[in-house]
Amino acid sequence: MSVVTGVPSSEAAPWGTGPVPCRIGGEWVVPAGGGRVQVENPATGRPLAELAYGGAGEAVDAADAAAAAFDAWSTRPARERGDLLRRAADLLDERRATIGALLAADAGKRRSEAEGEVHFSAEFLRWFADAVRQPAGSVLRSEQPGRHQVTFTRAAGVAVCLTPWNFPMSILARKVAPALAAGCTVVARASERAPLAAVELARALVDAGLPPGVLNLVHGPASVQSEALLAHPAVRVVSFTGSTGVGQRIMALSAPRVVRCVLELGGDAPFLVFADADLDAAVAGLLVAKFRNNGQSCIGANRVFVERPALDPFLERLGAAVAAMTVGDPLGEGDVDLGPLITPDRVTEVDAMVEEGRGGGGRVLASSGELPTAGYWSRPAFVVEPPPTSALATTEVFGPAAGVFAFDDEDEVVARANATELGLAGYAYTRDVRRAWRMGERLEVGILGINDPVPPTAFATLGGVKQSGIGREGGATGLEEFEEWHYVSFGA
Repeated sequence: MSVVTGVPSSEAAPWGTGPVPCRIGGEWVVPAGGGRVQVENPATGRPLAELAYGGAGEAVDAADAAAAAFDAWSTRPARERGDLLRRAADLLDERRATIGALLAADAGKRRSEAEGEVHFSAEFLRWFADAVRQPAGSVLRSEQPGRHQVTFTRAAGVAVCLTPWNFPMSILARKVAPALAAGCTVVARASERAPLAAVELARALVDAGLPPGVLNLVHGPASVQSEALLAHPAVRVVSFTGSTGVGQRIMALSAPRVVRCVLELGGDAPFLVFADADLDAAVAGLLVAKFRNNGQSCIGANRVFVERPALDPFLERLGAAVAAMTVGDPLGEGDVDLGPLITPDRVTEVDAMVEEGRGGGGRVLASSGELPTAGYWSRPAFVVEPPPTSALATTEVFGPAAGVFAFDDEDEVVARANATELGLAGYAYTRDVRRAWRMGERLEVGILGINDPVPPTAFATLGGVKQSGIGREGGATGLEEFEEWHYVSFGA
């Protein structure tokens, strides 16, 4: 591999004329003889940057570097690890506008969402910087004279963090922050579709003083590098966010060495609107829960259920709101409500779902503005009562469309909401406190927003049930995923 002279900078042209490098050991490197992958701006379809692609060799080199750095990092005082994370968080906030522009360019995010994601990433670093300073373990009350028992935690080992393109900085920060706080060293692989902010997260940590080898970032074919990393003898934890199918493959690769898996997988989030809800708030919340990140979110509202007495007034409000939405380049002139989808394939799939719903007799509520001619665009749309066997009723959409369905009572809608093998997130709008508690108990989801379209926070435990994953991220539980519990008994 060749070492890049100078440190990548997020100012103007981030990597000059050269490819976006990997971070292995203490160096920014371009794999010797490696391939190149074009990073596109989905709003224009034009190349944005060139990514230096490696392979299994780079993955092994990164894991070797992480293993070599583990002892020194894991035994460093927790306060020092936390102080470094805080310095990196401050750097992210200082660079928020510039990194936000990169996120808007390579992931197609609206500018306000992109800058918000940078700040959210910083909040993960800050929260885990504080969490790692809290007591962990206990001295047990002895039941025999002269004997004493204690429990304590220590870092699990090298952690592998595999992240998607839709929230490329905050999802990586949600994994890297607790791993580093716990004392693990890390090998991360970011999606080639939107890798630029991931490199900026690594750069902030390096600039904050992270020692060589503690965080490594590789680019390359996902299956090749995942196989190499999960076979490495130093790797003890893998944290993955992505589709359920790929998550199943990660579990299979982890089984031979019994590597701990933390998996956040696909979602099919129900959005329930009861007749007693504040309908204006419910419509506003649905627009956020559905169209956040242009509809490309695992926790995005996927199936909308409205209690029949509220259906007509709800649809009247929703139709007016969607018709007024603007679609356009997040970095263009003026604000937009929706940016592009990540690839043309996404556009084809989402548009086909809408047309299937329309062809089956569904009524379409859609925006009325013109779509840009270049880039990858799909019109935001809701289809009222598409066929029950249609994709809008049975499939994770992952785009700016959803089906809207009427229901008659609470038992019916709970059964329909739970009629899926996925259970990542859900939403319910109601003014009835008792019903709100019942939804928390009855809906088979790991994350529930009651009158709240954006439930995730850095200090809360996040994760799915059923085929939406295992393990948890965020909060104190997220820290424990990267720690091992130890028990010691002292004899008389």
